[in-house]
Parts: sequence; C-alpha cells; structure tokens
Amino acid sequence: MPELPEVETIIRGLARRVINRRIAGVEFHEPRTVVGDPAQAVERLLGQTIRGIRRHGKYIVFDLQKGRKESCLVVHLRMSGNFVLDGEPGPHTRAIVELEGGPTMVFHDIRKFGRWQVSDDLPARLLQLGPEPLEISESEFVKQLRGRRAMAKALLLNQEFLRGLGNIYADESLFRARIHPRAITSRIGVKRAARLHRAIQEVLTDAIAQGGSTINNYVNSEGGQGYFQLSTAVYGKTGEECTVCAAPILRIIVASRSTHYCGRCQRP
Repeated sequence: MPELPEVETIIRGLARRVINRRIAGVEFHEPRTVVGDPAQAVERLLGQTIRGIRRHGKYIVFDLQKGRKESCLVVHLRMSGNFVLDGEPGPHTRAIVELEGGPTMVFHDIRKFGRWQVSDDLPARLLQLGPEPLEISESEFVKQLRGRRAMAKALLLNQEFLRGLGNIYADESLFRARIHPRAITSRIGVKRAARLHRAIQEVLTDAIAQGGSTINNYVNSEGGQGYFQLSTAVYGKTGEECTVCAAPILRIIVASRSTHYCGRCQRP
C-alpha cells in the first residue's frame, strides 16, 4: 500500500502540472472506484478548477472551486492505486480526468480497492485521524506515546495515533530508534520516545527525498519508481545481516503485519 512518502511524492508531482487547471472531462471505468453514484460524481467534477492539492495522511485531497462554490475530491490509493499524468489507459485503468489545456490524469488500480469521493468538506473519517508525523512536536509525541499501553509497532500503525505511517516506515523508524516492535509504549522512557520521534521524521524525510519505495507496483505521477527500498535497514531483510551488529534480521507478526527487526539492536 502506498504510504506517506509515496503519497507525498505523487502529490508533489501532480501539483506542478494540475494546479489551476479546469476539469474538462471525467470517465470512470470502474463504478466501485467512486463512493456514491458515479454519474453524480462526474456531474460535480466537470467544470471544477483544481485550486490546490494536499495530503491528509495517506489520502490525496484535491481542493476544487466552481464559481464561488468550494468542494474537494478525496482519493485513497489503498493497495495499488496510482496516478500517471498523460499515461496510457490500460486494463487496470479505473478513472481518467482530462484537464483543460492538459495534462490528463490517468488512475490505475490493479486491485480495485482505491476510492474517490467528491465532498463539500473533508469526510468525517478523515477528521478522526491522528496528527501528521512530520508536524507533531516532540513533546506531544512523547506524551501521546507514553500515555498509551500498546505494542510500539501496533501503535505506529494506528492511524488515529499518527496518520500516514505504514509498515515499511514503522519498521525502519523502530530500528533507528533501537526499540523492539513489541515494546510496551507506556514503558518507553522519555529519552527513547524522543529518539523514536526523531527517527520517524528522519525516515520519512529520507524516503520522500528518494521518491518513496517501489515494493510492488507503486510509481510516481510520471510513471517512475521510488528508491528508498534499496536503502532499508530491516524491512524485507529477513535473514540478512544487520548493518550495525551483523546479527540476522528477524521477522515476526505484530498487529497482523509482517514486522522486521534486529534482535540484538532492538532488545525488548
């Protein structure tokens, strides 16, 4: 699933070419892609001008305006969704948006789990998500982390705790902070909690700089791949030597997700 760095990369690519463009045409090739009636969504989108594009956790939010009326288009990529500007439509194309004067936004989604929703305001479920990992202060993060009793990895994946953090970057952050994925958060000391806060922001910043991670089919808005997967320390490295201590990287299941860590660097 595209996580925060992948979504941020897509948004930055789209923003350079779609801001202040008017929507001239909309096609939905898969009705399930749309929350609600696809025909009504098309009607609402036609003639809208894209005034802005932003990320809310793992969601892409297009800020729209028609006349004096403002609304938004919220897109969740889910497992395999991606936007490619002026991409070639194919068997996995679920939506096409033509912009006046170009470009064309082509939405591909192999698994058909991606969802689009046209709304007057942000949907209520988005307002229930936690703070942005790159924006939360160290003091607030430490307070919230130590105020919960949960396994560290499970809490980092909880979108009501932090929005946008996913499996790859949770594993990498815990490794950099030297915290075991099953450590109980209420027992993590203030200094270690602060170290985790720094690690999360460093990992996400590094990943964004490398265009995210292409593990399966993720591509950016120009159809290019990300490269962070080439520099992960633990994620997907089961059995390989830790780059710090040479102990083998281990794999366990936490919160129903594959979890990678070093048993020597990240002791319980």
